[in-house]
Amino acid sequence: MTGDVAEPALADRFDPLELTVFAQGVAMLAEEMGTLLERSALSPNIRERRDASCALFDAAGRMVAQAAHIPVHLGAMPEAVAAVRAAGAEAGDLFLLNDPAHGGSHLPDLTMVEAIADPGDPTAVIGYAAVRAHHADVGGMSPGSMPFGATELYQEGIIVPPVRLERAGRPQDDVRRLLLANVRTPAERDGDLRAQRAACAAGREGWRALHRRLGGGPLTRAIDALLDYTERRVRARLAGLEGADGTAEDALEGDGVGDREIPVVVRASVREATLHLDLTGTSPAVPGNVNAPAAVARAAAVFVLRVLCDDEVPVNDGIARALRLSIPVDCVANARRPSAVAAGNVELSQRLTDTCLAALARAAASRGVEGLAIPAAGQGTMNNVTLGAPGWSFYETLGGGQGASAAGPGPSAVHVGMSNTRNTPVEALERAYPLRVAAYAVRRGSGGEGRHRGGDGVVRCYEALEPCVATVLSERRRRPPPGAAGGLPGACGINRLNDAVLPAKCRVTMQPGDCLTIETPGGGGWGAPLP
Repeated sequence: MTGDVAEPALADRFDPLELTVFAQGVAMLAEEMGTLLERSALSPNIRERRDASCALFDAAGRMVAQAAHIPVHLGAMPEAVAAVRAAGAEAGDLFLLNDPAHGGSHLPDLTMVEAIADPGDPTAVIGYAAVRAHHADVGGMSPGSMPFGATELYQEGIIVPPVRLERAGRPQDDVRRLLLANVRTPAERDGDLRAQRAACAAGREGWRALHRRLGGGPLTRAIDALLDYTERRVRARLAGLEGADGTAEDALEGDGVGDREIPVVVRASVREATLHLDLTGTSPAVPGNVNAPAAVARAAAVFVLRVLCDDEVPVNDGIARALRLSIPVDCVANARRPSAVAAGNVELSQRLTDTCLAALARAAASRGVEGLAIPAAGQGTMNNVTLGAPGWSFYETLGGGQGASAAGPGPSAVHVGMSNTRNTPVEALERAYPLRVAAYAVRRGSGGEGRHRGGDGVVRCYEALEPCVATVLSERRRRPPPGAAGGLPGACGINRLNDAVLPAKCRVTMQPGDCLTIETPGGGGWGAPLP
């Protein structure tokens, strides 16, 4: 709690039914934004895989609701809105950004933020609608803008600080033209940006309708009550772990420039119903692109805290109130410009999540706490695959095995941890690109043995129909996903070009008939295998 004795009285003005209706209502506004985005986007990455997130914020920049989209965006979207507010957003302005130093995560994630004008006073801001979407290309040294071997941010694509696409509702087309001149697929990018614009407009109209129905004062009080309620629920969950303390270590398998393992260390402790996560001991920033801005580490921390709670706890800024995150300066999880960061958003975020959960499990064990059901490690990677050539660019991440837990076996062939996307349907992929999916199946037997088995990974084989470049950014090719409570680890992943085994991170040229095969890791098992 914040210590303000007036807060409980404020929350008591809303009975549980009113608060539930309000929470579900604002969540549905964000979900409706996402539905419109998916139906309007041109690229399969957004339309089919749903690699995007939508959220609504109040006039003070507090996140009121985020749709159940991408966890890695969970703690990062508020920083994008904060950057837009710091840039002087006025009512009716529409901003675009991807700069990791100003609210972004990595460059392919273009975030659009609209400052919502009060329908009764066009000069007053009553909230913000935000949409973050992963674009299949934003320029840079490699098709798809998820390059192998990048050592500077400038190699990864065009950098967009918070800039206006619209000023008071009037388009500023110069910025759009500049952006589209720096990408390989301008028509697709323009279509996806227009879909984001439509989603922001839907959020704006929904928020305005809510503001008209409730009035400005009651709406603010309802938001205060909702965030206070969320905070109380989170702190109540943490109260059962009071005094718990545990540390876990893991590592990334190189940065794309070298193969040296990159330590990730997390100490988790609970004090005064607050989760403290300390990354002291984690590697300094590295030459390759597995670095990440602090917003990504915050997203991992917020995600871990969220999954610790019951499913019905709303997703808003009330969660982060119960979190304290400490990251060393210029750590790999707090990298400064000009560090390359394309893979950090997708791979370091996964390792941070695994390590935070492992530290929490040890902290709970230190206090003899049972019933958390923290699972063994899942596949721990997004298995990023980018294929492209002049005129087209395809990107997707692949699911794998989830770790088992005391509650049961881990699910197979799912996106795990910081990724919540879908796969690209074979039909959509083959229709849009000169590629053929030669195989797609569950990787049977790849989950770790245990009293409860870890989930199995997948096998996906891409056959090139014309010359193209393939980039793979993956993890858990040397270090298997560990089991828990005596369970065995899941199988490592494998990357192949035809019959040749590829490194975890690589860039290769493919000719017609070549096949790139990705076998994703299984999840760790839970509990010693039964005799």
